[in-house]
Amino acid sequence: MFKNRDWKAWGVAALQRAGRTFFQVIVSMLPASAMINEVDWVVVLGTAALAFVASLCTSLAGLPELVDEGELAPLEGKENENN
Repeated sequence: MFKNRDWKAWGVAALQRAGRTFFQVIVSMLPASAMINEVDWVVVLGTAALAFVASLCTSLAGLPELVDEGELAPLEGKENENN
């Protein structure tokens, strides 16, 4: 499943995706507090870190950024191209 994967390209794409997820969670949690000094930063950063890890884990199934144009991203990698 993973032997033909370009791990460098996957790492870059997965970290970009996880980084965007991390910051989206932070931004989405800020309006919940009336003032910036009332933000519970431990909760915000912990939640964002959990979303970062979850994004990396789901990226193991496949990243659409790494599939050639016109193909769907397979869940099992590129081994099943002939099926």
